[in-house]
Amino acid sequence: MGTALAKQNFQQMLKSWKAIAPIVHEPQNSDDYEKLSHLLDKLLDLVGEDESHELIGLVDVISHMIAMHDEYQGYHVDSLSGIDALKFLMQQHNLKQADLSDIGSQGVVSEILNGKRSLNISQIRKLSKRFNVSNSTFIDD
Repeated sequence: MGTALAKQNFQQMLKSWKAIAPIVHEPQNSDDYEKLSHLLDKLLDLVGEDESHELIGLVDVISHMIAMHDEYQGYHVDSLSGIDALKFLMQQHNLKQADLSDIGSQGVVSEILNGKRSLNISQIRKLSKRFNVSNSTFIDD
């Protein structure tokens, strides 16, 4: 890559970073946390089920920031996976596997609950809304 092209790419990257830096940073307080969570929700709406979307890296970074903040604040139990959280929420809401048809067929839900399949972005978004919890509840570090 030529020096002029590298400089142009750097300038574009710097311009983009200046636009998102006020929000995309480690949360220092509840307001920062809420802004970051809101941004993640918007990104998940935009990305949908497309795990090859050009913004998926940003989704990963923000999810990680939220998960790290939750862990630091004591909201996250180290041994609790996203699937364990789902099982716990299902138990608390007296739900059966068939009650999760909005995230997939019986076979898909069974594979998720048995650890043979991971939750995708769309499923995480639906579960987060259904149980009114952060997306990071279902995202494993």
